[in-house]
Amino acid sequence: MSTEKKADFSGVSGSVDSTAQQVPKADFSGVSASVDSTAEVVSGGTYTVQKGDSLSKIAKQHLGDANAWKKIFEANRDVLDDPDRIFPGQTLKLPPK
Repeated sequence: MSTEKKADFSGVSGSVDSTAQQVPKADFSGVSASVDSTAEVVSGGTYTVQKGDSLSKIAKQHLGDANAWKKIFEANRDVLDDPDRIFPGQTLKLPPK
């Protein structure tokens, strides 16, 4: 067992005085932003399925490539479970070309 006395710092206090100027925090509450662009809208829009349509037919007609049906299917995974099961009246999102 140690009999050494530990230092007693219970009466110690400290403070820091600085000559640096206090600067109020920046107020960004009135800031607004907008973006103007001349770029084309990249969304392909939507298409309402007609009787006799297939994803490859829609892809060929709107994207210029029948093999792009996979892009249409992926863009509509929220409403399509099977690329072979689309119905007249369904609205599909078209990806950009």
